[in-house]
Amino acid sequence: ITRPRRFGKTLNISMVEEFFSVDYADRGDLFEGLFIWNDEKYRNIQGTYPVISLSFANVKESNYSDTRKKICQMITDVYVKYSYIKDSDALTDTDRNFFNRILAENYDDSDATLALHKLSDFLMRYYGKKVVILLDEYDTPMQEAYIHGFWEELVAFTRSLFNATFKTNPYLGRAIMTGITRVSKESVFSDLNNLKVVTTTSNEYATAFGFTEEEVFQTLDEYGYGDQKEKVKWWYDGFVFGNQKDIYNPWSIINFLDKGKIGTYWANTSSNSLVGKLIRQGNRDIKTTFEKLLSRETIYCPIDEQIVYNQLDDNDAAIWSLLLASGYLKVVEYEEKGEEGKDTL
Repeated sequence: ITRPRRFGKTLNISMVEEFFSVDYADRGDLFEGLFIWNDEKYRNIQGTYPVISLSFANVKESNYSDTRKKICQMITDVYVKYSYIKDSDALTDTDRNFFNRILAENYDDSDATLALHKLSDFLMRYYGKKVVILLDEYDTPMQEAYIHGFWEELVAFTRSLFNATFKTNPYLGRAIMTGITRVSKESVFSDLNNLKVVTTTSNEYATAFGFTEEEVFQTLDEYGYGDQKEKVKWWYDGFVFGNQKDIYNPWSIINFLDKGKIGTYWANTSSNSLVGKLIRQGNRDIKTTFEKLLSRETIYCPIDEQIVYNQLDDNDAAIWSLLLASGYLKVVEYEEKGEEGKDTL
């Protein structure tokens, strides 16, 4: 699932974890009164699954060595969380040796890329259920790799990790990955053919991230800002997901409610280094097109939602695709180009 930053991806991942995870086996109260709690079959599975949850949101290193090290530290942290299963009868001595290598952070790429696959196996044997794997902001280190010039190294490592974790993993029940961009299948997901992809142009989950206009206006009334609706709409009603034309950024709305004044809250939540790189290094046509956008004009261009980072330097369409996925542009209208399999926005 791809969404721009500050649209509730992490919050939704956290909610899913707390619904399924055995760590929340006695916390049905978190979901009482919600729609899902009306169905007995869902109530019966709350808190019954082993869950592996990671976030790459803070993997923003400037070189491959530090990026790999940070990802491995996160994998080790997950092993530490489940270290109580290490000495159980469900694991063999060989399994324990592997477990100990990961705990000691003394392992090579072979162990690192296989670690989540192996942990899925251990947890399934211990709990008797296939695992749920949640990976938040999976593409953050990839953006940094492109900016700092170690894309190829990271892709090789990530491809092996994702293949073992999400493709050749018979112990996996379900998985969710979130990010800002849909990274090209050819670069990272070449071994994965079982993905269901939901992007900003998909109708599915269109209202599950961000606030609808009805929700925003109702909340403004509750907080005593009912007279600010048109101003809030002018500032923050800038996003379109699927066929939903009025989606508000939750970070901006929450900050407005907290401070009671208009501000560029969403724009200030990131260094925008990737966008800055594209603008600085872009050709004359790209800069001219940016001037049109800044003048509130509309551009018409082909869009391919599978981002190929190593094509961004010389592919104008890839740049607009990235800016659309990142939340800087929105779809006004589009038509399908059947023979090319791409959309034009």
